[in-house]
Amino acid sequence: EALKKKLETEGLFAISVKKKIPRYPKKIGVITSLEGAALQDIIRILNRRAPHIKCCIYHVPVQGHEAAEKIAEGIKNMNQYGKVDLLIVGRGGGSLEDLWSFNEEIVVRSIYNSQIPIISAVGHEADTTLSDYAADYQASTPSAAAEVASIKREEILQHLDHLQDGILFRVTQTIKIYYEKVNTIQKRHGFFKPKIIMENYKEK
Repeated sequence: EALKKKLETEGLFAISVKKKIPRYPKKIGVITSLEGAALQDIIRILNRRAPHIKCCIYHVPVQGHEAAEKIAEGIKNMNQYGKVDLLIVGRGGGSLEDLWSFNEEIVVRSIYNSQIPIISAVGHEADTTLSDYAADYQASTPSAAAEVASIKREEILQHLDHLQDGILFRVTQTIKIYYEKVNTIQKRHGFFKPKIIMENYKEK
């Protein structure tokens, strides 16, 4: 609570500094343990919802005395790599002690300093860590993070169909308006005047 108050006073949890989660990411970085169920849940949901999205996995220990430093290092390295649009940082459920790495100041500051938007995905729905407060979006579970990070392929296709219909309608309407304008001009007296003058000269 003391650390939370300190970081909050510094502005690390302010809404105004939150980065927007990209709607259509092409590549997502996942910072978690290779052995954890969280990674499998994230990959499964991304493959089902948006198989076109590429995934870059950065393995870190998610509990233990070295975990906090490794997680912070992972966030820093992924920012230096720079070829991802979004980061998911987290792990599956566990005890308060298991999740404690995500309460460490070094992790919270690395999340705050990240130039890449971060979704925190730590534990289950009831779990909250200081990393959640610093992240740009707090997901209730790793699975929920994957859902937030990816729009269904079907939804994207439907949206594109809708856009195409809208474009065709606007183009058709524009052509119709100009067609009517041309018709109106053709019916004006001035449009026939050159023809009448020519007929007069012909008669002469």
